[in-house]
Amino acid sequence: MIRVEIRGENIEVTDAIRSFIEDKVNKLDRYFNDQQDVFAHANIKTYHNKMGKVEITVPMKGLTLRAEERHDDLYTAVDAVVEKLERQIRKHKTKINRKFREKDASHVDLFQVLSEQPEESKDDDDIKIVKSKEFTLKPMDAEEAILQMDMLGHDFFVFNDRYREATSIVYKRKDGKYGLIETN
Repeated sequence: MIRVEIRGENIEVTDAIRSFIEDKVNKLDRYFNDQQDVFAHANIKTYHNKMGKVEITVPMKGLTLRAEERHDDLYTAVDAVVEKLERQIRKHKTKINRKFREKDASHVDLFQVLSEQPEESKDDDDIKIVKSKEFTLKPMDAEEAILQMDMLGHDFFVFNDRYREATSIVYKRKDGKYGLIETN
């Protein structure tokens, strides 16, 4: 059984909401081995225009599943997020099984094998690298990196943070503001 932690912003998490989210998320339990302790973090938020956002994250060793959906109906948003998570699980399961089938038939899969559902193996789901670049990271601060990113017209920019002496990434958020990812 997946343990679900639910947090609400600008909304009271009622027993009905909690039960609905837990029931929907626990439908994903069939994809995980019995030995795994699986936790899910659900964040629900409502805005002034009554639009709601549901975000569910399932952190695991070596993989983090995450999906979010905005909708004016909270229950519809939960359904959509769980469908997205299920697609991610199936896609990852297919990719891992294909990879290990090529290397070794006696692998230990991250997910249970579902005999009642055939594996999806669409060619358009394969990850293909179509271009590769190599460049030297220049030491700079985050503001300079944002200026470089904007000048290049990119959505993100990787740089060496001159103050932390570590690799960092700046990126443009959907709301038009900027984010910073710092590495250790």
